[in-house]
This record gives sequence, structure tokens and C-alpha cells, in this order.
Amino acid sequence: MEPMKKFQTVLDLYLKHRDTLGYGLVTLLTVGGERIFSTAVFQCPCSATWNLPYGLVFLLVPALALFLLGYVLSPRTWRLLTGCCKDTRPGCTDCCTGCTGCCRAGRRGAQVCVQLTWGASLAPLTWLAVALLGGSFYECAASGNPMLARLLCNDSLCVKELPLVPCHKAKNETVQALLMNLKAQSQILGWILIATVIVVVLIVVSVTRCASPVSFLQLSFWKIYVKQEQKILKSQAIEHATQLAEENVKCFFEGSLAKEINTPSMKAWQQISSLYTFNPKKPYYSMLHKHVHREEKNQSIRSTERDEVVHVLDFVDKHNLHTTDAI
Repeated sequence: MEPMKKFQTVLDLYLKHRDTLGYGLVTLLTVGGERIFSTAVFQCPCSATWNLPYGLVFLLVPALALFLLGYVLSPRTWRLLTGCCKDTRPGCTDCCTGCTGCCRAGRRGAQVCVQLTWGASLAPLTWLAVALLGGSFYECAASGNPMLARLLCNDSLCVKELPLVPCHKAKNETVQALLMNLKAQSQILGWILIATVIVVVLIVVSVTRCASPVSFLQLSFWKIYVKQEQKILKSQAIEHATQLAEENVKCFFEGSLAKEINTPSMKAWQQISSLYTFNPKKPYYSMLHKHVHREEKNQSIRSTERDEVVHVLDFVDKHNLHTTDAI
């Protein structure tokens, strides 16, 4: 249990300071993980049968695991899916259809799905880039690829000994020298991937900032508001939950009737747990802000046609009372 507690502590620390540390910590952890795998775990079998699948597993499976983990650690994922399959709340059809996920939910759902995928892609792309620059995984996989072997080799002896190249066991020095070619190919692919990601990130960030519905200073104020709202909400939730728990436990042991303690209704919790959508006519800073300023007590805060999912405002949904409690 002790290692799990330490892992939970590290995870909580990352989730708490992710906005401050940004993507640097994710990149650093991914790079460190790749180095550990390539030096302490990875052992190319140097077999014509196993080189290709073994190298691809180490290159792609960790990237897939990091991609899925990106979804798991995103509060927006759980805002989108929690209770949605059995939910009748207004606007639920905007987040999923049945249990099939957000990508089939129309325009708003597709926008959220793209944003989630974008955020979850950072760690796997970093893994692929670092792994390709290192070259070990690619060298192993490529040396076992029959098609690539035919391109690199001029005779059958070269094709036969090429799978031995990553282990430096090729008897022919000319064949062993092909290891440098494989490493060069891997590093070129790595730099191409890095350059492509940087260009795409630059374009996406520039476009989303240019299309921002609010100014730079209002956006800064908005982020401060969301942070303070969640801080106060957590404090009030702890206080209220403690009061409710104390009253129930006291009445249980004393055999008395509990006094009424007002708590938000299920409908209210469902409404403030919905994904945020921006309406230029009523630019509320969060779903809680929208809920408390509705015109009538029983009025729904259903999304309207003017509401839209804005990428530059996705930070509104990235805060929970305690993110890891929802996982």
C-alpha cells in the first residue's frame, strides 16, 4: 500500500500544480520514462521473427497507454461521461448519445472530443519523439522488417544478418555499419515529428487566441475567478459535508431525528457539473455562475443554439473539487 500512497501523492501534486508547471512536467516525466525503458528494460531479441513486433511494441504501446492516461486524468472526460448514460439532465444529449461517447453527439460533442484528444496527445507524441531520437526501438523494429531489409541490402547474406545488427553480432562489418543508417532514419523521423508538432501547436494556439471571444486581460481575470471559485467551493463543500456527517452520526447514536440541513438538489449538482459553453449575450464565468444567476429558481441552464464550446476557455472545466477522487 505504501508505494500506492506515494504514487497518489505525486499524482495529486501534479494535478494541483499542473496549471503552474504546465506541460514541462509531463514532458520531463515522459522523457525520463523513455530513458528508463530504453536502458533498463528494452532488450532487442535480434531475431528475424521477433525484432519487428518487439520494437513496435516498445515504440507504440507506451504511447497508446500515455494517450489513454491523458483521457483518464482529464477532469473534462469525467464531466462529460459521469452519469451521462443514465442521465436525463438538460443538455445531456450534447455530451453523449447513450453510452457511445462524445464524438457522435453533434457539433458541440465533437468539439469537446477534439479538445480532449488534443490535450491527451502531448505525452504520447513526446514519447514517440524521444524514442525516435534515441533510436533503439526503431533500430530493432526496422532490422526485422523484410521490406526495409530488401532496400538496405544487396545480397541474401546481408538480409540474413541484418536482424543481428542491433546487438552488434553481425559478422560482416558492412552489414554492421547499416546500424548507423537505421539510427539516422530514426532520428530524422524524430525531428520531423517534433517540427510537425511545433508547427501544428503554433497554428492551433494562434487561431484559438485570435478567435478568442474575450480580451487578454479579461481572460486573465477569468482564470483567477475560476481558481478562486473552485477553492471556495471545495472549502464550503468540506464544511457542509462535515456538518451533515456530524449531524447524521450524532442522530444515529442518540436515536433522535436529524434536523434539516439544506443541500443542493440533484438537479443543481447535475447542472453545475455540465461542460461549460460560452454565450456572448450572457458571458458567465462558470456553470455555477450561470446556475445562480438564472432568472427563475426552477429554470434550466440548458445549452442554446448560441452557446458554443470555445477552446481558449476550456480551462473552466479543468477544475474539480478533487480530480483524483473522480477517477
